[in-house]
Amino acid sequence: MYTVAEENYIKSIYHLQRQQQNVSTNALSARLQTRPASVTDMLKKLEAKKLLTYEKYYGCRLTAAGSRLALNIIRRHRLWEYFLSEKLGFGWEEVHEIAEQLEHVQSTALTEKLDAFLGFPRFDPHGDPIPDGTGKMSQQWQLPLCEWPVDKPGLVSAVGSQDERLLEMLSQKKLHIGAVVVVVQQFAFDRSLEIRLEDGCLVHISEQLGKFIFIKKQ
Repeated sequence: MYTVAEENYIKSIYHLQRQQQNVSTNALSARLQTRPASVTDMLKKLEAKKLLTYEKYYGCRLTAAGSRLALNIIRRHRLWEYFLSEKLGFGWEEVHEIAEQLEHVQSTALTEKLDAFLGFPRFDPHGDPIPDGTGKMSQQWQLPLCEWPVDKPGLVSAVGSQDERLLEMLSQKKLHIGAVVVVVQQFAFDRSLEIRLEDGCLVHISEQLGKFIFIKKQ
């Protein structure tokens, strides 16, 4: 059994590790909003549990056991997000913070029964892949909306942020997972986009917002 703090560290290292070879103490400190000295203490504890390797000045990296734990935490988190959205009717902008609490319920039996109850979903409400019981995740070919070809229909497949304000904005613009969109034009001045929804409505999207919306083939 692991503490909530230990699981949060492992999950954070996993995400940061996708961007850099070794995760620095400062990067972890910034992500977790805690003092570098506290981070160092925790890294030493996690190394003693063989969940990561740590070397002063070089940072840390998860071991195979640490990676398995991280994927299990992510699996629980995304399954709870799916449950909250699909079964309890929470908006996609609401589920992340609640799932942050529920992800620390460490019962394997509960996780497996939840997965089966939900019909073994492959993606969460934000389009992120849900690891299966072995840690494998489904992949899908997709592009940011700002790179999607003009006049070619596509489906919204994922969003690149779970920021509540961004998700609320997308909901107001009727952009949700599975929405059919067509890029009508991209303006040369600021690279903003005009897109057409399935109901014929035209929506203006800034280039910055377009980087957070992912599209796949219809």
